[in-house]
Amino acid sequence: MERKFVEGIHVKWSPETLHLLLHEELPDAQVLIVSNREPYIHNWVDGEIRLQIPASGLVSALEPVMRACGGVWIAHGGGTADREASDANDRLQVPPDAPAYTLRRVWLSDEEQDGYYYGLANEGLWPLCHIAFVRPAFREQDWSYYKEVNQRFADVVVEEANCENPVVLVQDYHFALLPRMIRKRLPKATIVTFWHIPGPIRKPSGSAPGATKSSTACSARRSSASTPAPIAIIFSTRSTAPSKAGSTTKLLGHAAGRETLIRPYPISIEWPPRALAGQLPVPECRALVRQRFDLPEDVRIAVGVERFDYTKGILDRMQAIDDLLAENPEWRGKVVMIQAAARR
Repeated sequence: MERKFVEGIHVKWSPETLHLLLHEELPDAQVLIVSNREPYIHNWVDGEIRLQIPASGLVSALEPVMRACGGVWIAHGGGTADREASDANDRLQVPPDAPAYTLRRVWLSDEEQDGYYYGLANEGLWPLCHIAFVRPAFREQDWSYYKEVNQRFADVVVEEANCENPVVLVQDYHFALLPRMIRKRLPKATIVTFWHIPGPIRKPSGSAPGATKSSTACSARRSSASTPAPIAIIFSTRSTAPSKAGSTTKLLGHAAGRETLIRPYPISIEWPPRALAGQLPVPECRALVRQRFDLPEDVRIAVGVERFDYTKGILDRMQAIDDLLAENPEWRGKVVMIQAAARR
């Protein structure tokens, strides 16, 4: 196996830049994105189907790309009304107001979601990769569901591919097994896997799961070792990617002579985001927030919006506000923090 680390190329990336690049370099390529999170969710609310755009950095970054490039976004359909909003083939055209690409939904049972997503991915790989002070949990049943769901998504990728050499962009640690599964079925595909979290460095991923003899404890190692099929592995930051080159080489030990390219491509979001187009002017929004929380005009407001997770620093932020008010009592009653925390 030849492994290359290449310094990031300084390009002003945008949906339009990628659209132009794909059409010039890969004029006949079909773009397929695979992620756990879907860009549009349909839920039942008061007897009606309501559209929701999830609070997700991944969606904010990639959805404009799909609008510019077209193709198929394959994701878990987790909304309570997702089935009703999809056609007989589990597809729908999005965005609703100006369809530009296809959303293909994959259905998971509660047991599959508990094992694959909440279990191995979020209780095992998530703390392992973040080197969080939370012990990763690896269970054999979770690992079985993780493999099963990855295979389900691989089958859907093959089903949605309309050519032998699509460009498949696999998103995140939920699908560490998916690239190899796709490679077996679509050997000419261009497969790029993006990890939007810190990559598993060698010591924790090698020693922590292997600290015991149980097969469940080895799940993370087996998951990471199954990642080598991509021709490119993308990390989020320049500082992260070089530190992963050595560990990635070890983890890609079964790449069968393939060249693997490691590059940092910092991700960003479209600005201004489309969601702002329908928003009220800032002064009106501020007035509504003050009215909702009964806050006087002279109170300063700090706002945080994150997914509810221990790596997001929510508790640290609250502690910082507490310290501010404890050390500067003159600010009591004059500053308020409002924290929005999405459950998923």
